[in-house]
Amino acid sequence: MRRHIISTVVFSLSLAACGSGSSSLPPTQSTPTQPPQASCDLSALEQSLRQQAAALKTDTDFTLLLERFDGRSFSYSRGGSSAVTSYESASTSKWVSAVIMLRLVDSGVLKLSDTAASRLSDWPFSASHPLSQMTLQQLLSFTSGLTEEPLCLNLPGIDFAQCVRQGLSNNSANGRLPGTVFDYNGLHLQVAGLMAIRAAGASDWQVLFRQFTQQTGLFSTARYDLPSSGNPRLAGGMHWTAQEYLDFLRALQQGKLLSAALQQQMLANQRGTATVANSPAVSGFGADWPYGLGHWLECSNGQCASAQRHSCPGAYGAYPLIDYQHQYLAMLAREGQLGSFVEGKAVVDALTPAIQAWAGCKP
Repeated sequence: MRRHIISTVVFSLSLAACGSGSSSLPPTQSTPTQPPQASCDLSALEQSLRQQAAALKTDTDFTLLLERFDGRSFSYSRGGSSAVTSYESASTSKWVSAVIMLRLVDSGVLKLSDTAASRLSDWPFSASHPLSQMTLQQLLSFTSGLTEEPLCLNLPGIDFAQCVRQGLSNNSANGRLPGTVFDYNGLHLQVAGLMAIRAAGASDWQVLFRQFTQQTGLFSTARYDLPSSGNPRLAGGMHWTAQEYLDFLRALQQGKLLSAALQQQMLANQRGTATVANSPAVSGFGADWPYGLGHWLECSNGQCASAQRHSCPGAYGAYPLIDYQHQYLAMLAREGQLGSFVEGKAVVDALTPAIQAWAGCKP
């Protein structure tokens, strides 16, 4: 019961210079695209999309930003929401945190094969302990063997590294072997983040985030501040605007943040054959989505090697995605009640036919 309570609380709170790569394709042998419509009225399609968005019955105001890969864009906001409204990220920060760490892999500071035990001088387990085998790759794909989140992930006054040690202690006797179980919880990214901090010789996560924003020009007003700047939840502790997140998706899709090889690894199924112990995609959406590095692969078969649609929904209903098949980016920004992630996806699902018609139109 304690584990259930912790998971429920933390899931609710957590529901996260340019690189040398130039590839913008997902890891597939070919990328099917939708043929342009023989005849289409772009203005009519956009008007219809606005009308449908305005007519939706949903629990809170939202902003929807769309952008085709060729740069054509569409925006709709309702109520008090806007493209520059600051929203709590919940789990949408997972994708951002993963990319920040993956850029350290590209630069040679880290390797995906690095173990947490080799990077953390205060690692609490012996070399023979099963959890001593966990790698950065497994941490970023939630298959590291960690299943118990510490409550300190939500305490603003605690030291980041101290909280990581507490979380590891909570998992010391869970009997999990890294790579065998997929468990969606925020501790994986806290451990990975501490590895990144130590490997880079940084004082804290904020240093790495500032370096990322300075090198890329992204997230200029965003911040990792929940529950505090000193103990940020890397899996769900940002504030951002819809426009900032869309800019991130564009840079990612265009291959400007990661090398081509690492981008393909990020987009590929990293869950593999691991048993699913805890997946909000299953419990919330009834979808057995596999997981890449820091985000979901939206495909019907949980064992699929790759996908055409990649997303990172958050607990307040925000929903960023890249659709390679229909060649568009989408960012639904909103902040409903904790656990209202299903509502956010329902908005996108209801509008998807209209969005795909808009994306496929080449007047």
